[in-house]
Amino acid sequence: MLARDLNFSMARSAVLRRSAALLLAVTGALLLFAAPATEPADAQSGQPVVRVIELDANIDIVSARYLKRAISKANDDGVELAVIELDTPGGTLDSTRDMVTAILESEVPIAVFVSPEGAQAASAGTFISAAAGFLAMAPATNIGAASPVDGSGGDLPDTLESKVTQDTAAFMRSIAEERGRNVDALEATVLQATSYSASEAVDEGIADVVVRHIDELLEEIDGRSIQTFDTSMTVSTANARIDRVGMSFIDRTISFLANPNIAFLLISLGTIGLIVELWNPGMFIPGTLGVAFLVLGWVGIGNLDFSWAGVIFLALAILLFVLESQAPGVSYFGIAGGVALVIGGVFLVGRFTDPNLPGGIQTVSYWVVGIVSGSVIAFVLWLSWQVRQAAKTPPWQSQTSSEGVLGQEALVTRELAPSGEVHVGGEFWSAELANAEFLPPDTKIARGEHVRVVRIEDVHLYVEPISDTVQGRGDDSAQANV
Repeated sequence: MLARDLNFSMARSAVLRRSAALLLAVTGALLLFAAPATEPADAQSGQPVVRVIELDANIDIVSARYLKRAISKANDDGVELAVIELDTPGGTLDSTRDMVTAILESEVPIAVFVSPEGAQAASAGTFISAAAGFLAMAPATNIGAASPVDGSGGDLPDTLESKVTQDTAAFMRSIAEERGRNVDALEATVLQATSYSASEAVDEGIADVVVRHIDELLEEIDGRSIQTFDTSMTVSTANARIDRVGMSFIDRTISFLANPNIAFLLISLGTIGLIVELWNPGMFIPGTLGVAFLVLGWVGIGNLDFSWAGVIFLALAILLFVLESQAPGVSYFGIAGGVALVIGGVFLVGRFTDPNLPGGIQTVSYWVVGIVSGSVIAFVLWLSWQVRQAAKTPPWQSQTSSEGVLGQEALVTRELAPSGEVHVGGEFWSAELANAEFLPPDTKIARGEHVRVVRIEDVHLYVEPISDTVQGRGDDSAQANV
């Protein structure tokens, strides 16, 4: 038994060591991928550097943090020009305001290039494009449709719609006035959800030029004066070195986790893993995966415009499932946890949050809520049923346990005189004749005879003969044994 425990402990330690090594390796890889793939401006050579910031994602907390960090790095490096290569369906209004602020306050000239062909600067992208000191668009691209909507992408109530729309329109007018763009045309993107093609945007005084690729843009912009935070700067992009940056591996991972459906699914799977581990302690894998999924799910939710009501219901669901695992078979906690999971998924994102801009507005799908919550409830109820069935089944008894050995026939393997050895339940036991103090001194049972176990103390058995096989015993001793 001691050897088995020692082997188990050593195996567990080895698993933990391997897990720690794997975690360190993964962390190192993530940090490596997270490092920005940029080089500082080559100030000594005098060659101008154009920093191209790729932004091809929804406008949310993650992309806003990425853009602000990239613009700050461009200012620190002192590049000649920063170009935001934009392709977005839109996103949240708060993140849009953060991006616009970062662009307007940049001391490095910033241009926006809606690219590649077929890309869009819709909704939130319209504000970002209008805030640029120079706006270029590739052919077959479009801009506009920036009317605010509710958290789930639907229409706002009349009174609220008027207030939010006017506030958003004022925000657009202030950007257009700051950058000298057509105020009426940009305001129409908010008030009438108007959209413009690339050529229409140039004709309306929204965009500056239509170009096909970044090299053509640098030719067009060379020698132009571009407004920055507190001045206008003439940029020189002839023979400039192009330095591209994109979202890091960490940014893209967090952006993936920030999908409401993914976050909700991870929390649900993590809860199941935690339940399995609590009902079957020592399995390690379900518990480890469960905790990992829960952490990743909460990371995703932390980067969403979430509702605290949804978060509280999800936390309550996890608590109820844990209580069910501590009182298996009750079912009440499991069902209540499933209901809390459904409510949390519905309340979590979008439907009860502040108004936003269209495009990229995400909520937890009703289908995902229904399928995942139904599966979790069914799983918990099935486990509860299994526990109840197990409670009705007579417990299995080991043949080597005291209850299993007691009353069994044993084979004498070493003469009992009155102590010896017997074989019972597949093992050899030290044994002794019961009531030996009442037997004559020469009483013994020969090897090969059968006896019955009548008592057990620790690992020592007390037996009595099944038939009249006791040697050297008279009538008195027989009566004494009885």
